[in-house]
Amino acid sequence: MDQVKKTSLNIATPSIGSTAAQKKKRLTGKGINIAILDTGVYRHPDLFRPVNRIVAFKDFINHRKQPYDDNGHGTHIAGDAAGNGWMSKGKYKSPAPEAGIVGVKVLDKNGDGYDSTIIKGIEWCIANRRRLNLRILSMSFGGKVNLPCSDDPLCQAVEKAIKAGLNVVIAAGNSGPGRSTIESPGISPSAITVGAVDDRRTLTQADDRITWFSSRGPAPGGRKKPDLVAPGETIISLRAPRSKLDRELPYLRIAKDYFVLSGTSVSTPIVSGVIAQLLQRNPSLTPKQVKSTLKKNTFRLKLSPNTAGCGEINARFLS
Repeated sequence: MDQVKKTSLNIATPSIGSTAAQKKKRLTGKGINIAILDTGVYRHPDLFRPVNRIVAFKDFINHRKQPYDDNGHGTHIAGDAAGNGWMSKGKYKSPAPEAGIVGVKVLDKNGDGYDSTIIKGIEWCIANRRRLNLRILSMSFGGKVNLPCSDDPLCQAVEKAIKAGLNVVIAAGNSGPGRSTIESPGISPSAITVGAVDDRRTLTQADDRITWFSSRGPAPGGRKKPDLVAPGETIISLRAPRSKLDRELPYLRIAKDYFVLSGTSVSTPIVSGVIAQLLQRNPSLTPKQVKSTLKKNTFRLKLSPNTAGCGEINARFLS
C-alpha cells in the first residue's frame, strides 16, 4: 500500500554543546553534506551567504531545477541542521553552520508525500552519494505503521541507504504520549530515530523535559525506540516567504527572516547537524559507529528507553 506521509536555535545549539565544539575545535560541519528529504529548500541568506551551501537540488514533485519550498517546512529543517545565522548576526545558528545542503523535494506543498516518491528520493541519494559527497540523510516525516520493517518498502529503502554508508536520521513522530506510537520509517532498526524534548529556554540540559507529543516505543518486534532525543519545542529557524506555512501561520514569524516550529521534525535535523560535526572530526566513521558514539555520549534524562532512548543528544564530547 502506497501510503501518504505528513511532515510531522539560539538556545538549542549551545544547550546541546554544539556551540562549544564550533568555538573550541572549529567543528562546523565543513566538508560534510546533508540531504534534507522534505518539501524543498528556499534560497535563504543563512544558507546562501557568504557562500552558497545549497550544493544540489532534486525535485520529485514538480520537477523544477532551481531550489524552492512551497510549504516552508523543508527550509526550517535545513536551517535547524545547517543555518549559519547570517541574517540574525549569528543568533540563530545551527550545529553545522558550514555544512552543505542537498535539497530533495519528496513532499508537496501541503507537506504530504507518497512512500513511492520518498523511496525514489532515497534511491537518488544512494546513487549520487559519491558525486555529492553526501554523508547524512535527514527525514522529518512519518506515518502510521502497518507492517514490520522487513515488509515495509520505505523502511527497507532506509536500511539500504545505511548499508551504502549513509547516516539516516528520522523523526520518531508527533503521535505521543501513548506507547508504540513510533511512526514509519522511524521504526527502521539501523536508523537514528529522534524524539523531542523541551529545552525550556535554558542552556542547561538538566531541566529538559520530554514533550507530550514525542512518539514513544516500542517499535514492532519490541525494539526500543527512539534512539535519542533533541530539542524540538518552539525552535526558531529559517522562514520561507510566501510558502504555505508562512501564509497560513503568520504569527509564527520571527522578525523578517525566521519562523518558529515544534515537533520531532525539528529535533531530527539538529541531530543531523551534530553528526556533521562528528564526521568533520572523524570522516571515516561508519553509520553504525556514528550511532553508537552519539548514544554513548547522551545526557541521561532518567526516562525509560521507549520514551527518550539513551537520553538527549550531547555534543560536549566533541570539544
